[in-house]
Amino acid sequence: MTSRPAHTRRSLPEVLCAAPLAAFLLILIPIQTPQAPAGEESTPTYYRDVLPILEDHCQVCHRPGEIGPSPLVTYPQAGAMARLIAGVTSQRTMPPWFADQQFGRFANDPSLTPREIGILQAWANSKAPPGNPADAPPAPHWAEGWKISQPDVVFRMTKPVSIPPRGDVEYTYEIVHTGFAEGKWVQQCEIRPSSPENVHHAVVYIRPAGSSWLKNAPIGVPFTASDMTDEQDRRDTHMTTADILLVYAPGSSPDNWPDGMAKFIRAGSDLVFQMHYTTHGRAKIDQTSIGIVFAKTQPKQRVLTLQLTNDGFVIPPGVDNYRVEVHGSLPNDALLLSFFPHLHLRGKQFDYNILHPDGSIETLLRVHYNFYWQLSYRLAQPRMLKAGTILQAVALFDNSKNNPHNPDPNAAVYWGDQTYDEMMVGFFDVAVRADLDKMNYFIRESSPAMRRP
Repeated sequence: MTSRPAHTRRSLPEVLCAAPLAAFLLILIPIQTPQAPAGEESTPTYYRDVLPILEDHCQVCHRPGEIGPSPLVTYPQAGAMARLIAGVTSQRTMPPWFADQQFGRFANDPSLTPREIGILQAWANSKAPPGNPADAPPAPHWAEGWKISQPDVVFRMTKPVSIPPRGDVEYTYEIVHTGFAEGKWVQQCEIRPSSPENVHHAVVYIRPAGSSWLKNAPIGVPFTASDMTDEQDRRDTHMTTADILLVYAPGSSPDNWPDGMAKFIRAGSDLVFQMHYTTHGRAKIDQTSIGIVFAKTQPKQRVLTLQLTNDGFVIPPGVDNYRVEVHGSLPNDALLLSFFPHLHLRGKQFDYNILHPDGSIETLLRVHYNFYWQLSYRLAQPRMLKAGTILQAVALFDNSKNNPHNPDPNAAVYWGDQTYDEMMVGFFDVAVRADLDKMNYFIRESSPAMRRP
């Protein structure tokens, strides 16, 4: 990939539309359990006081088959971990959430209230009494194996991918036919790897019928850039303007759009799985799936995933606060829904801003970045943005020896696929008119070339 200087001015479709093929990772970090404070006047019990908190904030991950290392769905499970639960919640390391409270409010914020934290501490200090099972709230309904509703259709990579025990793994792709005879509106979708500990990230792209992207690539078998004999196909494994159906990283949320909003898959489209695998000392097999729930009625708005990207920076050795910025102007009106920032191990902070005409800067989201928990941030109140609004993304990187996750503070750092390289990608979701696809969204309304999909 040809490097660009960080200050290079870039066209709107390039900045906001072309998707770099980014990378992600999750590692559980050991935590210390502090001394819990005194409880409330009435001693909390598991069934009456603690279980509702676990159901609302914890069980989405801490249940069988999910990424939480210890299920918290029964009294014996939670009671055995009462002190640890009190500790990590009082430290606010669990549930994980990294948005600065000064900026924005988010519908998927799992943070506990001070009262909830106090209940967990008091329960642990009282030796975790179970209480009366009749006080238990109704058990939540989880679709088996899914965080979304039971999928209408599941697409799985046709052939499993063999992951070696060690070494770097090149980005791996697999193209799967949908077989859709008509266009489908997607209201919910979720990516589920079969070997999640080896999946650094996954992105599922929509390749419409007749697309020239990866036109010579095989169907139904895994391949990498090195397998491509055509130079354009090799380039296509590093950059695309294709619609994104979903981005996955361990800890990220599936899509679940409200009624009236959905993503669109055209008839005859393929799904392109783009996988970045990591090795952990043992050979493994992965066969990732994506589950899809269709909208029950014709939506009024189409959801698009766009991005602000700068891939032309060089982070000098030893610098602890290196700034990388990119901005672009929206060509048409859009309802801003959510954010998904992505950096690598030197990532320190990520801001999404609006640059107003009067020179003021409005921060919509500030993330104190944690590479090991890559989360999406969904606005509690979606924000209407008029055509011409300038969105800015700003990332700060710590390439110093004070960053405990820095692979090499003596090295200059460039854009690259592996975790010891860096990336700067600000994904964001918007809702637009239902008749606008991604490419037509970037044609301004006043243009006579404006088309309908």
